[in-house]
Amino acid sequence: MTANIRNMTRAVRIGGVAIGGGAPIVVQSMTNTDTADAAATAQQVYDLARAGSELVRITVNTAEAAAQVARIRDELERRDCGVPLVGDFHFNGHRLLSQYPECAEALAKYRINPGNVGKGSRRDEQFATMIEMACRYGKPVRIGVNWGSLDQELLARLMDENAAKAQPLAAEAVMREALVVSALESAAQAQQWGLPADRIVLSCKVSGVQDLILVYRELASRCDYALHLGLTEAGMGSKGIVASTAALSVLLQEGIGDTIRISLTPEPGGDRTREVVVAQEILQTMGLRSFAPMVISCPGCGRTTSTYFQELAAGIQAYLRSQMPLWRAEFPGVEDMHVAVMGCVVNGPGESKQANIGISLPGSGERPVAPVFVDGEKTVTLKGDTIAGDFQKIVDDYVRSHYGSGGTGGVGARRTTTIPIKAAV
Repeated sequence: MTANIRNMTRAVRIGGVAIGGGAPIVVQSMTNTDTADAAATAQQVYDLARAGSELVRITVNTAEAAAQVARIRDELERRDCGVPLVGDFHFNGHRLLSQYPECAEALAKYRINPGNVGKGSRRDEQFATMIEMACRYGKPVRIGVNWGSLDQELLARLMDENAAKAQPLAAEAVMREALVVSALESAAQAQQWGLPADRIVLSCKVSGVQDLILVYRELASRCDYALHLGLTEAGMGSKGIVASTAALSVLLQEGIGDTIRISLTPEPGGDRTREVVVAQEILQTMGLRSFAPMVISCPGCGRTTSTYFQELAAGIQAYLRSQMPLWRAEFPGVEDMHVAVMGCVVNGPGESKQANIGISLPGSGERPVAPVFVDGEKTVTLKGDTIAGDFQKIVDDYVRSHYGSGGTGGVGARRTTTIPIKAAV
């Protein structure tokens, strides 16, 4: 599997966002509010978009929810937020799209799960209705197959065919094949009903890392549709982050995946935007895109018994990300900046010189001074109780002088070539 598969997929336009066809990999997320609560949903969509989600999916599961979609779109536009909305449909999408044309029009894309569109003769009829609505309103569709809601008739058919083979495959292999076949057969059927291939996105989500890698390798080898990538039900906290990173990094390195979503279980009362940050950090640490200045900091050791460098690193990282909604438009290129916050003299000065801006804080027993390096040159030594504020001002001054109109774009040694990103909504 080579690294050029992603560039071979068809480009799909979703509102003002392009996925596939070699476009930058798009970050997306999903709300967890009740869509019938238009105010809460619009606020969460706005927050996700401000954090950097370039597509946001909302649940459309009831008549009450469908009736609020256009209102949510209007509220976002009032707030100058043009992020495309994706409608997530299961079981009754054919009715909701037909009965609420304003919902069908306001959405930028429909997500259809072929395992949940109906059974028997109703399946084709209800799936056809949704495709017809997509054609009528010129909307792209994600055909999203999921391990937990796989078409049981298809699975039974493949299991029977496998059992008749001289050397049958393991049940897990048949299950993976069923996911791929479900996506490809549904896409072919959608095209027969008039939906162009450049308005189709496929996904085959599972919750196991190795299964996801195997499924998407197979899917990528058998089609040129744009691919939505994500580990479903990834889990909570570090487990969800590690599992998603392990699976997606392998596939992204092989060129597979045009848009990604990190399906983290939020902590009770937790911030939904966390999944957006994780998706961005996966892409940025792999060198595929840049979203916000990167903070390099040491893990600490017996030489760094003070927590000051940890607090400064955390504070600077939070500050940089909080500024990005403003900086992204005003100072293009700032997302490539590297800032080093180091805790002692062992690697501190060297790492600081390699960053655009770096500070080497004093470790245990070292002189209570903190040299600051800008583009590899020592410029000032900070000391006293105002180091954090003084360093933040140096960062601000660097951004204003090196990026945007009249800036140099930054000349730090760590700068890398990245795919330009679109302006945030």
